Amino acid sequence: MKSLGETIRSLREARGLLIREVAAGLGIDPSLLSRIERGVKRPTRSQVVTLARILDVDEHELLVAYLSDKVVYELEGEELALRAMKVAEKRLTYSRTRSRKSGKSK
Repeated sequence: MKSLGETIRSLREARGLLIREVAAGLGIDPSLLSRIERGVKRPTRSQVVTLARILDVDEHELLVAYLSDKVVYELEGEELALRAMKVAEKRLTYSRTRSRKSGKSK
């Protein structure tokens, strides 16, 4: 499975875009985008949304990669990571169900 940075690089290269072109669209230095693509630096959520527009890809595709990278970064090396993920999934599902029943939307 590709990281967000690997996904960004693949999409950029597939579209024939130079790193400096994409960086200019983001309003950042090309060296920062290079670090994002290599997984050295993590982009902000708003940068991910802008990247989706620049790369002409579904915003949700990049946001899922962004969020999964955040989870992996936080839990990598934790012995109980998978167990914690299962509990978190149940909690998120429960929270979403409660919100729908009370008429709230998240």
